[in-house]
Amino acid sequence: MISKQPNSRMCFICGLQNPIGLHMKLYNDLDQQQVVSTVTVPDQYQSYPGVVHGGILATMLDEVSGRALLLDGNDDNLMVTVKLEVKYRAPTPTNTPLTVIGRLLSMSGHRAKVGGEIRLPDGTVTAEAEALLARPPAAMRDQWADEKPYWKVYPD
Repeated sequence: MISKQPNSRMCFICGLQNPIGLHMKLYNDLDQQQVVSTVTVPDQYQSYPGVVHGGILATMLDEVSGRALLLDGNDDNLMVTVKLEVKYRAPTPTNTPLTVIGRLLSMSGHRAKVGGEIRLPDGTVTAEAEALLARPPAAMRDQWADEKPYWKVYPD
């Protein structure tokens, strides 16, 4: 079963009103227990000509892997990244549909371990990541409350 995850307004990855963002739409694939998004990164986010900047790839992996915490539909499960380790396997081309996948690896109390990967249309993995996440401090959760009315599933 596939279901769409919420988007925000200004997040660089998923913010639909961010003029320089990627506007990624993320989907729960409950059968595979993973979050999936397809995105084509334009040249403005390249490092070498025709190659997506590694920082952009890391940001995409951070977001999509962290979103695996929302597979159960509970927005209160959101956490912040404490540690992110990215392995770059091959150059990732711009202007190419990329599949970004995130998975929950383990969860214990206020911490979680997640993983993700970026694939080319032929299935080649160009980057993969593991991250350690933790519950955010109360002040951050309070700020989140102001944005929560805009955190919703928008029609495609």
